[in-house]
Amino acid sequence: MHHVALTVNGTRHELDVEARELLVYVLRERLGLTGTTVGCDTSSCGACTVLVDDASAKSCTLLGVQVDGAEITTIEGLATNGELHPVQEAFHERHALQCGFCTPGMVMAAVSLIEHGEATSEQQIREGLEGNLCRCTGYHNIVAAVQDAATVMGRA
Repeated sequence: MHHVALTVNGTRHELDVEARELLVYVLRERLGLTGTTVGCDTSSCGACTVLVDDASAKSCTLLGVQVDGAEITTIEGLATNGELHPVQEAFHERHALQCGFCTPGMVMAAVSLIEHGEATSEQQIREGLEGNLCRCTGYHNIVAAVQDAATVMGRA
């Protein structure tokens, strides 16, 4: 067991984790943050995407011991005071989800793209989201939602 300290959605946690324990399971099973979805366990789908120190990361590819000292944001940490984050609001307004399975990871990847100034064109958004799979929507509304959110956030 390894002792790690991490801040998740603004709350500091100290945990003993096994060396082989994936971050996605630390979040879901240890911290009860089930918004982060387990899709493939191979980093192919992106459903488990979270922000680690403000960078998009697939939590099924990171070990809990690798994020010792990191600041992590999950889908549960985006809304503040009952108000949806602009990306969440845009996904809702643009109907950029259907079954919802990929949505948490897609939203988190979109937040990272926008925050890093990498969502200024449709092409850039499509390339930036290519590691996140959606089997329902065809991406058109997802791209439109990211464009809308980037505009609202002053990053278009």
